[in-house]
Order: sequence, then C-alpha cells, then structure tokens
Amino acid sequence: MSCCSDTTCEPSGDSTREQVKDYYGKVLQKTSDLKTNACTCAAAPPDDIKAALARVHDEVTSRYYGCGLTIPRDNLEGLKILDLGCGAGQDCYIAAQLVGETGEVVGVDMTDEQIQVANQYIDYHTKEFGYEKPNVRFLQGYIEKLDELNLPSDYFDIIMSNCVINLSPDKESVFREAFRVLKPGGELYFSDVYSDRRVPKELQQDETLFGECLSGALYYNDFIRVANKVGFIDPRLVSSSPITIQNKQIEKKIGYISFYSAVYRLWKLEMLETLCEDYGQAVRYKGTIKTAPQAYVMDAHHTFEAGKMSLVCGNSYAMLHDTRLAQHFEFFSTEPLVHYGVFPGCGSSCPFNSNTASDSACC
Repeated sequence: MSCCSDTTCEPSGDSTREQVKDYYGKVLQKTSDLKTNACTCAAAPPDDIKAALARVHDEVTSRYYGCGLTIPRDNLEGLKILDLGCGAGQDCYIAAQLVGETGEVVGVDMTDEQIQVANQYIDYHTKEFGYEKPNVRFLQGYIEKLDELNLPSDYFDIIMSNCVINLSPDKESVFREAFRVLKPGGELYFSDVYSDRRVPKELQQDETLFGECLSGALYYNDFIRVANKVGFIDPRLVSSSPITIQNKQIEKKIGYISFYSAVYRLWKLEMLETLCEDYGQAVRYKGTIKTAPQAYVMDAHHTFEAGKMSLVCGNSYAMLHDTRLAQHFEFFSTEPLVHYGVFPGCGSSCPFNSNTASDSACC
C-alpha cells in the first residue's frame, strides 16, 4: 500500500523537524512567501482581537503563518496559556493582552529564526501593554516533547495552536503531552488542517507539500481516534472551511484530496463519554461573557442564548459545569442522575429494529 493505514505511519522524526525548521526559518521570510492558502486565515478577526493585533509589532505579524482564530471567546483574565508552535509570537502577544498582567503566556517553537524574533520584542510589548514586567516567555523545543522543557503537569488553563500540529512527525505525542500539561477542566483550543482521506506516504515526503501544511494533515477520522486514545473524549468542532490551495502546480500533485481548515476544542475532563448521552440536564446562559452578551457559541452545534433554558447532553453539561465556563451558566440536574438513552440529534440512535418481531425470529 502506498498510503498509511494507521496514524503512526508518519515521516521520520528528526528529518521532518529539520525539514520544517528550514522551511519556516529560511525558505519563508514573510507570510506572502507561502505557496498556498493552507496556512493563512481569510476570516477577519473580531473587533477585540483586531484591537489587540494592532498593538503587536509589525515584524512579528509579518511572520504569521496561521489558519484560524485559536483564542477562546470568553473571559481569559488571569489564565495560564500555552501556545504550541508559537512562531514569531503573534498569538502569544494577543493572548498576553487578554490574560492581563496577572496571567501567563508561554510559547514553544523549534525554529531558531522564529524564536529569535519572538524574544526580540518581549520588552517592546511589555511597555506597549503598560505592564511592569513581562507576562509572556518563549521556549525553544519540540511540541511533542514538552517534558524536555520542564513544563509541569496539570498547569495550563488553555493550550492553543495555530496550524502547527500537522507539521509534527509524532502527532499522538503532541496530543498526549498537551493532555498532560493541561489542568483538569482545561482545554486544547486549536486550528489545523485536515484531509478527507489518509495522505499517501510519497506525498508526505514532499518538502513543499509538507511545509505548506498539506501532506502532514491528519485524516479527520484518525484525528478523532488519536484524541480519544490520549484522553480527549468527544472533540468539538468550532468552525471549518475548505482549503482551495490556489496553486496549479501543487493542485496537480495533491488536488484529488480535499483539505479543510478547522478549529477544534478538546477538554480534559474525566467523565466524558464517547457518545452524547441524555441525563435530563439543562443549562441557562447568564450573558456574562463580555464578548458574548447575547449568546455564547460553545461549538458549531451549541449556541446558548442569554436567559434561555437549553437541554444538553451529559458531555456538554460537563464541558460547562466542570470548567472555567461554569461561572457564566446556571445548571439544572437531578441527583442521582437518571439515564434516558442517547441524546436526541447527536449523531447516533438506537441500532435495533423497532418493529415487532415475528414468531419465526431467531435469537
């Protein structure tokens, strides 16, 4: 077979890292050097993010290679945030404003040139934000080896990543390490590139296709399997859009595969189930998130209007009740819990024939 039939069949680690370092450290000097639109974000950011972005140094923003908004839309004051594959630091410096001076932002990247730019402007941004001391720092290392950077377990409230995990030669280790360093109730909120099928190995070895965030993309079903395997049960899709590539030479090589830019949120919660189950629970949004006074969008399938009672499955209930979002909701549940079967409309149903069995039915 020319394509990989399991998620561990990826390009060798050291050679892939050196290839990516060279592509993002030497081949690409600015955003316009990209050969496709896979590593760019066409959507305009919300007004508060736009205002924060305007305060980030031009050299930092000129080296931005992201494919989505990777910062959750709720109150982040005082939180600890880790950015996997931070590059020159744009998302870190945006987050540094949102968490405030009492918060903490850590960026990790393996590329010398990118980390140098990020570190060069720490003092500039500390002064720009009016802080007495920096609330952001950058570490050079590998996102699948956070233990080598002495990042503690159960420490971060949020991990973000912007179109980087596809570049890792060991994606399962990335997710496993992310799960380790997150606090219970914390989340990995990230954008990345996904494919509608497994990418053949010979295309994974193409340096340009890999560097452009295409041939390293995870087949979406493999992503779900890996996430569940390491403990991130019930990944929630926030948004998605097709990638059009817009390069005829590259389309000739890989155009038969469909690629998508997508934002997911993965929660570190012990009690999540692989399917959405109904326990007769409900929530009511208070309207207290500053950026969402009318309605809060948790993911692509859950929008909570302020003041309105909403029935939710057990997983959604936990994602709100057992996380930082709890302060913004009222909760309604029974004790002990009563199970009513699968939650309606969550993509699964009872598999059995509901017709009355005939006398000749076998067992």
